Amino acid sequence: MSWETWSFAFSVTVPNLLMLIIGILMRGFRLVDDNFCDAASRLVFNLALPCLLFFSIATNHSSFQQYAPLMLYGALSTIATYLLLEFAAPFLVKNPRERGIFVQGGFRGNAAILGVAYCSMAFGSEGVAIASFYIVITVILFNVLSVVTLTRSLSTGSNGRPDFLSVMRGVITNPLIIGILLGLPFSLFSVSLPEVLVHTGQYISGLALPLALLCTGASLDFRAMFRASNVAVLACIARIVVIPGLLFLGGWLIGFRGVSLGVIFLLSATPTAAASYVMTRAMGGNATLAANIIAMTTLGSFFTTALGLLFLRGSGLI
Repeated sequence: MSWETWSFAFSVTVPNLLMLIIGILMRGFRLVDDNFCDAASRLVFNLALPCLLFFSIATNHSSFQQYAPLMLYGALSTIATYLLLEFAAPFLVKNPRERGIFVQGGFRGNAAILGVAYCSMAFGSEGVAIASFYIVITVILFNVLSVVTLTRSLSTGSNGRPDFLSVMRGVITNPLIIGILLGLPFSLFSVSLPEVLVHTGQYISGLALPLALLCTGASLDFRAMFRASNVAVLACIARIVVIPGLLFLGGWLIGFRGVSLGVIFLLSATPTAAASYVMTRAMGGNATLAANIIAMTTLGSFFTTALGLLFLRGSGLI
């Protein structure tokens, strides 16, 4: 395996890992705290990341039909992995109230932040544009299916019920989805944006990935990882090993190649989304288990992603 192959794999994962480590060190030296992470995360989620996704799509005037198969594959594969984990949960998880947390931790990846970061490092603006189209549907499905699985699981012995109207309102008003949908007409009808607006958008978009990675590192709880149960370990294996392998194999068999196949792998290899902790806690589930899964998959995904890229690049598939 050539040095060029190793260099490509590490150039994608190592910068993100270093940003994560810097976030950990900043937290250790008390340069940042929970208040900073909360405020910065809101800035990324509500402004910088939607801006990044908007301009990635709006400035890409390729034919929309070109990305339709990829979007369809993203939707179907998300539903398929969700159903697979739902089927496996009763056999792998004894406590019924933890099955939904296992399922959510296994299928709900952090595609919008770390996935976009991976694609940006690997394929530049083309990778971000393709990733943006891919996650149009998956971001919605992640939210809806997470509510479904947690509701099914936590209804056992639970007195309350989640407010579905609020959940659906949250999905519809999700800034990431809004940013993507607003960018679609500019791409579909090849409408050019003023240069001054594009440059301003690039400045704002540039905040998204570095700030998100720093906050992810600063928010990691290593004590939670040491308390990890076998359920967390199983969810971690599903999230960063089984699902990336299945989605890559499915994409390859269907006929995706090059950047598109690489984007499918990178987005499917991401760790569990941090939002899964928030949703689990709000719905009265085992929040510690959700935190364990996030911490384990966040660190583990960097290594499994690097190994996957080594294989894909070495075999000439991307």
